[in-house]
Amino acid sequence: MKKVFFLFYYICIASSMLPAQDYAFQSGERIEYSVGYSVIGIYVPAGTAWFTATATEGDIFHLVGEGATNTRYDWIFKVRDRYESFYDAKKMQPLKSIRNVSEGKYKKYEEVIFDSKNNTATSKKGVFKVPVDIQDVISAVYRSRNMDYSNYKAGDKLIFSLFLGSQIYSMYIKYIGKETVKTKYGNIKAIKLMPLLLKGNVFKGGEDMTVWITDDNNHVPVKIESKLSVGSIKVNLSKYQNLQYPLAFIKD
Repeated sequence: MKKVFFLFYYICIASSMLPAQDYAFQSGERIEYSVGYSVIGIYVPAGTAWFTATATEGDIFHLVGEGATNTRYDWIFKVRDRYESFYDAKKMQPLKSIRNVSEGKYKKYEEVIFDSKNNTATSKKGVFKVPVDIQDVISAVYRSRNMDYSNYKAGDKLIFSLFLGSQIYSMYIKYIGKETVKTKYGNIKAIKLMPLLLKGNVFKGGEDMTVWITDDNNHVPVKIESKLSVGSIKVNLSKYQNLQYPLAFIKD
């Protein structure tokens, strides 16, 4: 399930935002995804993931992303992950993040406080200097939805920074273009992106991962695919409610 969450993180970009007042999300929004593995042509519904947004005070949102394996597969490898971000939507910056993961025998709980004035991130492990535009795991997902992709062309690369586990990750997104994607609700126009990891001055990995987000004001991820050593992982939109804008499905 950790792989699933990173699939979402990769879609975030740290520039060219829409005006802050034009949020792509609103309080009460909930988006759910089915997560499955495809091996030798057989699809296995392995789990679910969901995201919620709740306004707490002014422009501060409590953002939550959770993932879990289906109970029938818990005996193989049980996953119950929860990531939270207290997020200043006007400044597009996280104030606090919480990571509470349970993956098999691995357990991890971590809280991080972000100080945008001093550009620091503080956890039990210490105080870390971070880039001006740093994001946490969940804030990155919602920030990406407030991007204006209209001026990008195929091959453009956009770099951003993510703080996770006391480390700063530099990544970039390659803009591929636009496609029509089939969903359980109908066909919809989507923006196609491909994530890569930046190591030193070299871009590596991720060429086998593709993300599609709606080509409308919501910019909701509707489909994600990534190759594995055996088979592939597939993430698809399964439910949504209280979106800021109607999803622009293509009418027959």
